[in-house]
Amino acid sequence: MNTMLRMPKKGEPDAGTICGLSGLAPSTIYRDVKRGTFPKPVKIGAVSVWPEREVQAVLNARIAGKSDEEICAIVADLHRQRTNAAA
Repeated sequence: MNTMLRMPKKGEPDAGTICGLSGLAPSTIYRDVKRGTFPKPVKIGAVSVWPEREVQAVLNARIAGKSDEEICAIVADLHRQRTNAAA
């Protein structure tokens, strides 16, 4: 079974797009960011967006039944990759 989620092709998703796709409330997304179980957003001007591949990785991990500890490790790795790519 393919569990790959597809984001709308209009650039990086914002909180509204993620909420529509996942069914999560904005407060849940930001709570999960604080807990380390969802990637931190990237500020572009006045808007916060999330890299699509990071959102897909986390949502697919949830679908696959990964624990919060496993998802924290995935998110930490995604943040390392983001930092290394910017260097």
